Amino acid sequence: MLTIGELASYAGVTVRAVRHYHAKGLLPEPERDRSGYRRYDAAAVVELIRIRTLAEAGVPLARVRELLRAGEEEFAAALADIDRRLLAEIRQRRRHRESIARLAAGDGLALPPEVVDYLDRLRALGVDERIVQAERDGWILLAAHSPGRVPDWMARKREQIADPAFIGFFRTLGQALTRSADDPRLAGLADELAAHLTRLAEERGAGYMDDLDVEPSFAQLMDGLAFDAVPPARRLIELLRRRGWTGWTKLERVDPPPGS
Repeated sequence: MLTIGELASYAGVTVRAVRHYHAKGLLPEPERDRSGYRRYDAAAVVELIRIRTLAEAGVPLARVRELLRAGEEEFAAALADIDRRLLAEIRQRRRHRESIARLAAGDGLALPPEVVDYLDRLRALGVDERIVQAERDGWILLAAHSPGRVPDWMARKREQIADPAFIGFFRTLGQALTRSADDPRLAGLADELAAHLTRLAEERGAGYMDDLDVEPSFAQLMDGLAFDAVPPARRLIELLRRRGWTGWTKLERVDPPPGS
């Protein structure tokens, strides 16, 4: 007869594991001897090895007892079911790992890969990081709002960032966003931006800059996000309105106020 320590050693588990299996009702507790110690026979070793093997294979302890008492066909069917569940869990964990990898990459948080590539391209083109960050936050909203439209939007954006005139607009905008809202030089940069926009509209069409086609309320939400992230943007939009342009997400021509 074996002590609990000897039983654990033969079966390749810890004494704590044996006690845990007792508590779960998986391994029957033997009667105690006259000295008050539990004594185990060889059958207990075999049963414990079977429990350990199932547990190590990923079988939940809640189902181990069922499998230990199952017939051959029932045992095979139960294992097939557990295997399917494990496979689903593996796939889910793989998706979690992919999400973690995107998080580690920074811009990958809640963004499709094509948007991350677009942001990286903006950086490579020398676009100011303030603009890149504002774009990133806006695309997080867009991707959540209309995920099915992202590929079409991105195709359009790739076309735009291949256009030197469009990148020229972004670079001038980057200069403007380095100024404080009360910087007198902001007015001159607003003149340059308005000239960029007018030229792009005349050469590429009125809808060249406003190509997202989202509802006004959603555009306002995105504008607020940009204004909070880049405070000079709000003042810049005021200056642009006096020059015949308005909006951040939905750039469009307007009649400038009288006397501007």
